[in-house]
Amino acid sequence: MHNSPRPARTRTPVLRPGVRHALHAPRGARLARRLVSHRLHEWGHPYNTTANDTVTLIAAELAANAVRHGHVPGRDFHLRLTIDADADATTIRIEATDTRTERVPALASPAPDAEAGRGLLLVAALATRWGTTSRIATPGKTVWAQLVVSDRVQNVARVTN
Repeated sequence: MHNSPRPARTRTPVLRPGVRHALHAPRGARLARRLVSHRLHEWGHPYNTTANDTVTLIAAELAANAVRHGHVPGRDFHLRLTIDADADATTIRIEATDTRTERVPALASPAPDAEAGRGLLLVAALATRWGTTSRIATPGKTVWAQLVVSDRVQNVARVTN
């Protein structure tokens, strides 16, 4: 009997509804995008729809900012995705929490040739609302964004795609 080593299994973490997930920087920003897109697909907002693409882009920007501006060595950032649906619309909320209290994000006007500084401009343009909240019990902040999706528009997008 030949005992050959089994190949290592890799497991993609699952983003559970309403649960904060610790993601390691900098790999976490890329993983956040994948997890958000996958979860939205499971929640009825399929891949390549406006809602999925928009929230995934917002999540990528918030996660990238948490890694770039909010990272403290030895600490991860946390990601939370929630959805609240009623008869007329669905509100999707994405939160990125880091441990840097002193670095609160603000909209900036970067120079036309600047290679960075446009992430929050994208978030502000795409999200219905966005903002920051200080953490109460521990140092840090949460940067959040919400996208309100009309269910009627989303259902039309499903039929035409």
